[in-house]
Amino acid sequence: MKYILCIILLCGTITFAQNETETKHWNKSGNASLLFNQATFSNWVLGGEDNISLNFLADYTFNYKKEVWTWDTTFLVDYGLAKTSNSRFYKKTSDRFEVQSLLGKRLSKLWSYSAFFGFRTPFSNGYDYGADTNGDEIRTKKSAFLSPAYLQLGLGLSWKEHDNLWMNFSPISPRYTLVSKSFTENLTSDETFFGVEKGENSRLEFGAALNAFWLANVFENISLEQRLGLYSNYLDNPQNVDLDYQATLNMMVNKNISANVILHLVYDDNAVQDLQVREVFGIGVNVKL
Repeated sequence: MKYILCIILLCGTITFAQNETETKHWNKSGNASLLFNQATFSNWVLGGEDNISLNFLADYTFNYKKEVWTWDTTFLVDYGLAKTSNSRFYKKTSDRFEVQSLLGKRLSKLWSYSAFFGFRTPFSNGYDYGADTNGDEIRTKKSAFLSPAYLQLGLGLSWKEHDNLWMNFSPISPRYTLVSKSFTENLTSDETFFGVEKGENSRLEFGAALNAFWLANVFENISLEQRLGLYSNYLDNPQNVDLDYQATLNMMVNKNISANVILHLVYDDNAVQDLQVREVFGIGVNVKL
């Protein structure tokens, strides 16, 4: 068998649900996908490490419209794990639960007064990985469910052409960062945990927020979804604008085969003073329920 190379590579995106229902005032739609990757190497002279990974993506949107009132709410889930042959731990590749809700009262054809609510947190513990003095792999917890959690409110104006193209600006927008004291009690006086100071479990910011969404058909069977979030804290370095941008390119080869590419960019100097980048690519089979 030493002259036999065995590589198994499966990169699949299975769409569990994608449907849309309408009532007199409600429009509901959503989709979910599962990305599975596996690679196995045998006598592969160029090097390689057996690995397996799983990523689950889902979003569901409720749109309400009656007379001058609109109410749009979106639930987002993104969670992924990976395991390699040289590690005894399953490691997260993505972890995000988010709710966004926007209430509007029409001011003109495209503009509305708006009230915004947002909530975001990871699902499970996050770790830094290293080795002990014996060379054994160890991990140190760096985040957890509700640590951090971000709660944001906002009052302002929204512009909406249709459900797939809108923007909301909130010049009055408090934001709370919530964490467990177990992450802050051992900090030094100069350290913070996602901006929360030693011995505290929350941080209040007051600033301005901009949120936008755009879903467009680029070509036939190819769509591009973009989500943008910007936040500036009036009380502390307002020039350091937090960025949360995600672009998802969905490509339907035919009714059974699809591909998608996700690019996620995050900048938050309370977490790390650098641009965070995540990219996911998947090819696979669609299954409609």
